[in-house]
Amino acid sequence: MVDPSHRSSPTSADPRSTSLAVAPRPNTPSSVVVPIRSIGPGQIDRIESHLLSLAPQDRYLRFGYAANDEQIRRYVAQLNFERDEVFGIFNRRLELIAMAHLAFSVDPQYNSCAEFGVSVAKGARGRGYGGRLFERAVMHARNEGVAMLFIHALSENTAMLKIARRAGAVIERDGSESEAHLRLPPADFDSRVTELFNQQVAVTDYHLKAQAHQFWGFLGILQEIRRGVRDARDRVRG
Repeated sequence: MVDPSHRSSPTSADPRSTSLAVAPRPNTPSSVVVPIRSIGPGQIDRIESHLLSLAPQDRYLRFGYAANDEQIRRYVAQLNFERDEVFGIFNRRLELIAMAHLAFSVDPQYNSCAEFGVSVAKGARGRGYGGRLFERAVMHARNEGVAMLFIHALSENTAMLKIARRAGAVIERDGSESEAHLRLPPADFDSRVTELFNQQVAVTDYHLKAQAHQFWGFLGILQEIRRGVRDARDRVRG
């Protein structure tokens, strides 16, 4: 969780700091809509499956250390859905293929600060999902009154640092680790309406995928029944 008081720069957590870049409005999205849904404890199994499926190197980049299965399960069990926000992208099989964790500060002194972390399944990379999740998290953070967004990443995590740099973040490198600081503009009517619209699109998309998933499962059962009836008929004729 976020604890800005432990950052390398003791003044970096102060939202009034003038050393940080002001985040511009997100770039105009492409014509391809990527539904990103805010997810809760009802998806805890999918969250765990997604993180456990990450290769050792990907776990290292996501958590900053080579997290084993038990450490990942502990991380998932400690997710606070009442305080933090978790966003997800699902495929047609309702598998969670990319997720972001927006962790709000546990220290009331820094309640205008939050930290962003993201992971993307190996087969879903190269589609810009990390950047889309970042834009979605920034939008929500603004609407929740966050003035400063932190991204703590290993210096070798070039993909994450590229996303932060593109958004206008100031990146400070300290050995093998890097810290990105991004000042967010205050919420406005556009940001609030956009978030509501995006969430509705994502919920509708998820429901459609769920219905399609159930339909194909039903067809599979029918095929099994028909196959059984046909086999029984053939045995009687034989």
